[in-house]
Amino acid sequence: MIKLPDIQQKYTDIQKQVEQKVFHPYLLKYIETPVIDEDRLLILVSIMDRLEFSDNKMENYATTTMLIQIALDTHEHISNAAVDEINRQLTVLAGDYYSGLYYKLLAESEDNMMIKELSKGIKEINEHKVLVYQKELGGIENLMESIKKIESSLLIRFSNYFKVDLWNEFIVNLFFFKRLLSEKKQFLEAGSSHLFEFMKEITIPNKNLSIKNLSDKQQKDLLVICDRYLDSANQFLLKGIDQLPYLNDMLEARITSIINEHQPFAKTLVEEG
Repeated sequence: MIKLPDIQQKYTDIQKQVEQKVFHPYLLKYIETPVIDEDRLLILVSIMDRLEFSDNKMENYATTTMLIQIALDTHEHISNAAVDEINRQLTVLAGDYYSGLYYKLLAESEDNMMIKELSKGIKEINEHKVLVYQKELGGIENLMESIKKIESSLLIRFSNYFKVDLWNEFIVNLFFFKRLLSEKKQFLEAGSSHLFEFMKEITIPNKNLSIKNLSDKQQKDLLVICDRYLDSANQFLLKGIDQLPYLNDMLEARITSIINEHQPFAKTLVEEG
């Protein structure tokens, strides 16, 4: 297993490069600071480290992949009704700016096949976002499958390109698990969540009922559904920690930390009672 200081240094160096490109001083005056998903970056670095990429190659591929993920995430914030028109336009430009950097870096590497592969991932993510936001899913299972695609398609295309697809199911479950944790936390703390809103639309016949006006039972029912999928992903991650041959110390510690964030709702009710 790779020792922590080695992977930590590579991760830190690449993180700094991503930050230099993403944290544009002018944009940061007007838009929310872009979130760099450290777990996605750690997965990318871990995969390439096992493939023994040079530092320059690792930096280029990790930076470009993170830039397009940030571009996708930035564009998703545009639908926020609370954003005024000027900031909305700047947010659009910011997403385009990150996309442009991504294509520029990959073009400089002359890796046209990688451009094509990641473009497929972008297309897949956007297609599933449309299905989710237009509520064209037809059931909870289809909703959750679309969330999985949205959260992991870019990394899956990356791993497929470098023929390390043994990572795929683990990646899918890890970022699905993280998304569910985030949505559940938001629902419990703020009473709102995009995912819980979509679940409500599918499972509760009264379409005029606001998510904030759900009965205690209706809220609990949605939490139980979320926990069912969290538990399933959790079991896969626990198994993956034991079976996946390429986990380094830093990644294993991070995954364990994420798993430990999950507190099943039923267990919470018992403890509070």
